[in-house]
Parts: sequence; C-alpha cells; structure tokens
Amino acid sequence: MSANNKITIRLEAHGGDVETAVRGLGWDWCVEEGCANYMPGEAVVLAESEADVLLQAADTLYNMLVQAVPEDLPDDFLTVLGIPENLWPLVRQSWSDDRHWHLYGRFDLAQTPEGPKLLEFNADTATSIPETAVVQWASLAAAGKHEANQYSGLYEALVEQFKSWRLLNEDLAPALLLTYLGASAEDQTNCAVLAQAAAEAGFDTHLCPIEEVSISTEGAEKGVWAQVGAEQWRQFPFLFKLLPWEQIAWEEPELLKSLELLSRTRTVMLANPAYTLLFQSKGMLAWLWKAYPYHPLLLEADLAPLSGKYIRKPYFGREGQSVEVVDKVPVVRVAGEYDAQQQVYQRWCNLSQDSKGYTYQAGVFWAGEGCAIGFRREQGIITNLSQFVPHVVA
Repeated sequence: MSANNKITIRLEAHGGDVETAVRGLGWDWCVEEGCANYMPGEAVVLAESEADVLLQAADTLYNMLVQAVPEDLPDDFLTVLGIPENLWPLVRQSWSDDRHWHLYGRFDLAQTPEGPKLLEFNADTATSIPETAVVQWASLAAAGKHEANQYSGLYEALVEQFKSWRLLNEDLAPALLLTYLGASAEDQTNCAVLAQAAAEAGFDTHLCPIEEVSISTEGAEKGVWAQVGAEQWRQFPFLFKLLPWEQIAWEEPELLKSLELLSRTRTVMLANPAYTLLFQSKGMLAWLWKAYPYHPLLLEADLAPLSGKYIRKPYFGREGQSVEVVDKVPVVRVAGEYDAQQQVYQRWCNLSQDSKGYTYQAGVFWAGEGCAIGFRREQGIITNLSQFVPHVVA
C-alpha cells in the first residue's frame, strides 16, 4: 500500500458506542460530552512496517533536536528561535539540569512515498492525549475488534515518564498539581489522563484551573498552592501547566518571574520544562534543516520565502491558525490570531489521501520514546477541529 493512498475501514459498534466502552474501563472522566462528534466511525489501516517507521522517526527526530541545540544556548540561537527574552534564564536553567524532565510531545508527520516528513513538533502543550491513549483503543473495542493490533502505548509510556521525573527529584514530596485554562474542557480532559498516569507512577495529584492557583515567593507560604478541600490548601512541589510558555512570557511576566525564582530555589519543578519551547518554535524547522540539510525526515525550511510551493507558518501558531500556502501566489490562507509573529517557510508536502478526498496527518507521540500513533484528517488544512481517526495495524 502506498503511503500516499490511505485505506480506512468502518467501525460498526457492537453492543455499545465509544463512550460506553470508555466508561466501561472506569475512565468516566476521559470522554467529554462532544468527543465522539469528531470521531468518524472509521479507522486507518496501517501496515506494521509503516507503524514501525513512524515510531522510529519520532525517536530519530527527537535525538536530532537535542543534538542541534548549542550547548550553552547563546543569545543569537535563542533570538533565531524567537524565544521571549524574559524566558531565557529559565530555558537555560532547565536545559542544563537533567532533573527538569520532558514528559511528552507530539510529532506531526506527513507520510510520503519517500517516508515520513516532519511538519512540526508540539513539544510543550500537545493535546489529543485522551483520543490517542484511550478513545481510539475503545473505538475498536466498541466495534468488537478486541484482538486488533494498535500502536497506542501513550498511557503506559506516560506512567514511566512520571516515574522517572519523580525519581530524579526524590528530595521533593511527590505532590503534583496539574493546571489548565478553566474555560477549556478539552484541556481539563487532557490533564485528567495525565493525572491518572502520574498517580499510577506514585504522585499525589490534584487538578484545577490555573486561575485558582496561588503562588508565593516569600516567607512560610513560599511555593505553589491549591485548594484541595473545604478551607484546606496544599503546597505542590511539582507543577504541570497546560499553558504555553510563550503565552506566560508575553502575557504574564510577573507569573514567569515567580516561577523562575521558585524553580531556581527548587521549590517547584515544572513540566513540560521551559526548554521545550526550543523544540516548539517553528524556527527550529529552519535550524534543523541547516544542521541536517536534505535529511530524509525533514522538509526544506528557511526564515525567508522559498521558491516554488511552500507553507508559511507563525513561530508559535497553534491549531492550524494563521498559516498560508503559497505557490508563486497565496492559494490558501487560514485566519488566526498569530499573524504578527515571526514566520518560517517550509517546503509544501502532499499529505496522504483517501478515495473520498480526505488528507491524513500522522500524530506520533514521544514520551521518552515514540509510543503511540493517531491520525487527523481534513479536506483542507488540518486544524484542531479536524476529525481524529484511530488506526488498525494489519
């Protein structure tokens, strides 16, 4: 089967739907009310060799990213990547101390006849965790395909990553606060899966919106606090924030100052660490191409427009917003809130396509290693509203 010719199969429910199957696993909180609405009831058929290549690509790309970062993180490197200057100290501190642990990220890859190609790496605040870790597996169970093979080991890998993070910081009490923007049910659901994995790894966990967190940098109350019961507050030495680092730096500079001080005094450990913004920056696509020109996993990328067909992306754009496809002239543009950001220019790459005109983008999670695969599909540019499609390994 050609990597550019996607084949899907129908998933007909037997005795229940996806949500029922998930709840039967005891994961009631994992499926928000509208989650199944963008599950099309189909699955991508993936050859085992294709699946192995995708996971291997994630491992290779992560190693390439690490090796491409200059050891002392010079100012010009951080400037090229567009890292906010007030974040530089925390980026350097976290990069130089192995106790600052990168829990997970998601590589978005195009499958081509020449093999997978990196589109971007969601290294800081990647979502689609419940869909990839639980819902796609449950969709097979709901269709009666209990014996079907699937590369969906994200949850197990997260448990191991949390164990490593805890053991690297044994001097701190294993109490983990997971935070998200209070208006986002999607983010809360992602944090809930992470909390379950962290609890299995030995953490005492608590979830709450970032708006309800209290942070102090002085006196006996120094640290990160959250209310865990009626008139009961607890300090948390470990903090997971599903809030982008660049957003904190630009919009909450006082919060950033507090987090930097608490991190420097080992009052709190942060995940994902600040250095993951190096990998999150789309400027890294151009840096990687310079470090590994014509590498088979990379697409040509530059900080200036390319000849021929390319896609223009904002450095810290998300959810497919503010991107533009150019073929001598602009041919597709997606509106968004990131137009004023620095831009990177990446060679256009055709995504895999099925007979109905849907194009497919592979999302490969890295959590210490490549561990899980999921697909998004769309008849156009992939966004956060594009359908999530599970897979079956044939």
